[in-house]
Amino acid sequence: MTLQTLNPHVPARMKSLVFYKHATPAKITGGRVFAGKLGFRSLMVRACRGELDGIRRGKALKIADLATLSNLCVDIVLNVPSLPPAQKEARQAYMEGLVASAPDKKYWEAGGNCNLVIAAARLGLCVITLGHVGDEVYGHFLLDVLQEEGINMVGLIEDSKASKNAVMYETLLCWVLVDPFQRHGFCSIADFSDEPAFSWLNKLSGRVEIAIQQSKILFCNGYAFDELLPDLIVSALFCAIEAQSAVFFDPGPRGRTLFNGTADQRKALERFLKLSDVLLLTSDEAESLTGIKNPILAGRELIEKGIRINWVIIKMGSKGSMLITKSSISCAPAFTVNVVDTVGCGDSFTAAIAYGFLHNLPPISTLALANAVGAATATGCGAGRNVATIAKVLELMRLSKINEDYEFWSELINIEPAIEDISLLSKTSVNGYSDGLILVPLQTVISQLISKFESRDSNRTGGFHDREEQVMEST
Repeated sequence: MTLQTLNPHVPARMKSLVFYKHATPAKITGGRVFAGKLGFRSLMVRACRGELDGIRRGKALKIADLATLSNLCVDIVLNVPSLPPAQKEARQAYMEGLVASAPDKKYWEAGGNCNLVIAAARLGLCVITLGHVGDEVYGHFLLDVLQEEGINMVGLIEDSKASKNAVMYETLLCWVLVDPFQRHGFCSIADFSDEPAFSWLNKLSGRVEIAIQQSKILFCNGYAFDELLPDLIVSALFCAIEAQSAVFFDPGPRGRTLFNGTADQRKALERFLKLSDVLLLTSDEAESLTGIKNPILAGRELIEKGIRINWVIIKMGSKGSMLITKSSISCAPAFTVNVVDTVGCGDSFTAAIAYGFLHNLPPISTLALANAVGAATATGCGAGRNVATIAKVLELMRLSKINEDYEFWSELINIEPAIEDISLLSKTSVNGYSDGLILVPLQTVISQLISKFESRDSNRTGGFHDREEQVMEST
């Protein structure tokens, strides 16, 4: 029997501020909060009146853990006999055929950065998403999902600029196509336009700037450039830096496009690569941006060219992940699972990286948690509301089945002898040292993580917000 959560869990520090349970989408437009645990605008008013503990005028109070910039959409997930053709004109004709008839709601799912914010909220983080959705059925669906998951939203546009009848203001749709071999193809309006979807936006609203200033982390990925002008995205970067908020940047598949794009796109990419605190890339993406095949050397190159970079995270699929700093390298093999769908795995992984960053977890523990959350999402079908639950994450961590390939990691790491602090998560029972590697016992790390989440959940001060599964009892 599943447990249906009717009221989203609210962190203890926010409970006294909750003043409504449900926001009616049709009544909330423009730059106001669309959904979530509390009205962000009202929270700001109370903060300015000095009604919140710790408020100091002239210094931003960090109310939210994480804010994401743009990239909100509704995924239409369909099984198709074959993926769309690569040629642009044929691909556009393919998409026109898809949109000719309205898809049944059973195929809808929250997409884009919704994957990240849902996973982060289930980890117990207080999350704000900054984006645009239209005042139509898709927008209302997205707002309902966010509100159900306890996620705040701040609109990118002011009320006076909104037009519910204009196509340019409609919620973005992304067609997620799955062929019989479980390969994925993606189609959206951004694929066929030379201009960002919301190119009419040229300035951050005051509400959005306040939301960034009040967040500990601002997350941006390459898909934001499909929707917003480069200068607008860079202004969000500078707003975060000025407010001393950490910046997470994941260029994703768009990184190469931006690298070879317009002057404004190249300049914006360069600024994010230099001024972010944390970079997240796959090994292929790191190679495409640096020209260096070895992911460790590519990560080191990004750090050396950066100004503010503390962490470079390299995602390596079924092999695992790495966290590279100026003085250390941490490596964690992936958890072994029966992969059903990889959509949303990277977003879930990022949510756990943000959790580790904010809670000062050791790098190796941060990677272990991120690998577990990403793997748990891979065992489900689709993303959005189907991302990792606490039950599945705890189950994976207790099983402790990892793809341990000592030879792979040893060969990879031996190319960087200048770094002495190189750690590898291992099934070894005690701390050890082998071939220049510091072996960190998997069970020690897993036990600490499980204890942390079970303790937080029992005290109701955080932990995952689990929509449909009861938290597993400790073994």
